[in-house]
Order: sequence, then C-alpha cells, then structure tokens
Amino acid sequence: MQLDIVSAEAEIFSGEVNAVIAPAIMGDVGIYPNHTPLVTQLKPGELKIEVDGQPDQHIYVSGGMLEVQPDIITVLSDTAVRAEDLDEAKALEAKQKAEEALAEKGAEIDSARAMAELAEANARLRMIQKIRKG
Repeated sequence: MQLDIVSAEAEIFSGEVNAVIAPAIMGDVGIYPNHTPLVTQLKPGELKIEVDGQPDQHIYVSGGMLEVQPDIITVLSDTAVRAEDLDEAKALEAKQKAEEALAEKGAEIDSARAMAELAEANARLRMIQKIRKG
C-alpha cells in the first residue's frame, strides 16, 4: 500500500508500507492491505509504520485526517514529526504553559484550546517515553 503523510510544513513520508497503526479519534486503528475505505479524524499521538525488512517507524501527529482507499493511505496533519526529532524540553514547556493557562481562574482564556494544547503535549511526552523504552 502507498502511504503519504503530509503536514502543514512538509511531506513527512511517502512510500510503500505493509501496515499503519493510527491514533483515530475513536481509538487506534490498524490498516492492512485490502482495508475497507475509511475517512476519520486523528487525535494527537503516534502513527506507527510497518515496512518489510525495516524497523518500525514512529511519527507523532498532532491530529488531522486519515483517508484509506484500496491502495493508498493519506494522512493530513497540522504537525507531523518523526519520533527521533521530538524535543522533550519543548513538550514539557508546552505542557507547563497549558497547565498554567487552565489554572488561571478569572483570566480570559480559551479553555478548550488550552485543554487541546495540554492533550497534544501529553501525547508527545508519551511517545518520547515509549520510544526510549523500546
């Protein structure tokens, strides 16, 4: 199957794959050859790519859309970063800022946006920890 991962900044991946595990909004979804066509929203998390004879590749996506057609998978995400390029210090800083914004009582904040930023920072940190372990 052909997989294309595109972010607002650049094309992150394009190539033949055996399987993709994606963080769909309704739960992780595994996509294998001859998968039923599907369009779903992605939540922040890890996109795992399996290719014959190569180590699995891990890509962080900040959310976005996943489209599955008979022979092609397309991932569109505002932010997509290869696991090895994730910056733990930046993720911790983003988490702290989001937590501070949520904690400010009486301040004019967009709590939905702060909660989304907190979820994204936590997803980045979980992926960094997972990659370190395995």
